[in-house]
Amino acid sequence: MRVGVVGGGLAGALLAWRLRESSDRVRVEVVARDRSRADASEVSGGLVRGFELDPEVGRDAADGLAEVRGDARLREWSGYREIGSSYLVPRGVDPAGSVRVVDERLPGSAEVVGAAELRRRFGYRELRDDAVGVLERHAGHLSPARLRDSALAWAVEHGVHLVRSTARLLDGPALRTSDGVRREYDALVVAAGAWTPGLVDHGGELRAKQIQYGVYRIDLPGLGAFVDDDTGLYGRPWGDGTFLLGLGCDRWDQAPEDVRPDPVLADRVAAEARRRFGVTADVPPPELLVASSDCYRTPPGLRLRPAGPGVFTFTGGSGGAAKTAVAASRIAAGELLTSF
Repeated sequence: MRVGVVGGGLAGALLAWRLRESSDRVRVEVVARDRSRADASEVSGGLVRGFELDPEVGRDAADGLAEVRGDARLREWSGYREIGSSYLVPRGVDPAGSVRVVDERLPGSAEVVGAAELRRRFGYRELRDDAVGVLERHAGHLSPARLRDSALAWAVEHGVHLVRSTARLLDGPALRTSDGVRREYDALVVAAGAWTPGLVDHGGELRAKQIQYGVYRIDLPGLGAFVDDDTGLYGRPWGDGTFLLGLGCDRWDQAPEDVRPDPVLADRVAAEARRRFGVTADVPPPELLVASSDCYRTPPGLRLRPAGPGVFTFTGGSGGAAKTAVAASRIAAGELLTSF
């Protein structure tokens, strides 16, 4: 069986690793463009946790986190650090079902708390009195770029063929690389992140959106990783006296190569962080501001999905695929191996 994987980001690299590790009868070729600029794997803040509002996404997130925590090689590859997290749930959402999903895979990791506890332990301000948060002891962050590079290096060392090139899909599970060579496979998986919508017919399910974060010098003691689903603000400690902070962006359908950092959004992030955590001092401009784009899908979920005879996509979620890619790549590899 010959499998082609278009894209050398986190999803594509993990899929190539899973396929090669699972079976000696599979020949895998990864076609990935040169890294002339930062992709989503390098820009991602790398927050990982088990709790998600969508229990299906949460199962992948919790399974992946449990695997990383239990596998010394994955911990080394990813640079995983367990620092705990808090997740502020939107009004009217009952988190009990999603918390049970976490507890089945990471027993004792998650607990539900109210507004008073969020204020006392983490410094949240301007919370409604009925606010609900989910705390996770085993959550933390990793480096998607480091995990991608490590998995791809292992795969190449163990027989996966890496072609640095752009690609154009042809009829059937085939593509043409920039050197003019036609490459044919039994199965072709497009895991090209934000470039995927421009490569395959996806029926409008996939869209690229800008993602951006900044590293700010701001004092948020004891906070750890967090997601505030009321405002869209998220972040984690970065270094001594600095915090990685981001906010949802509404720049859709830009060509990935045209994405540039948005200073207006960076200012909004700082203002929201000051308000939410009661910071009275001015926050200087970010010491680091980076932007890229990622692929989103409705409904969300990183899954292998058919896109034509022998052709699949493996991309598209709700952003932040670092949470789910470890488990989703194992599932996708299993589906490919049992389908052919």
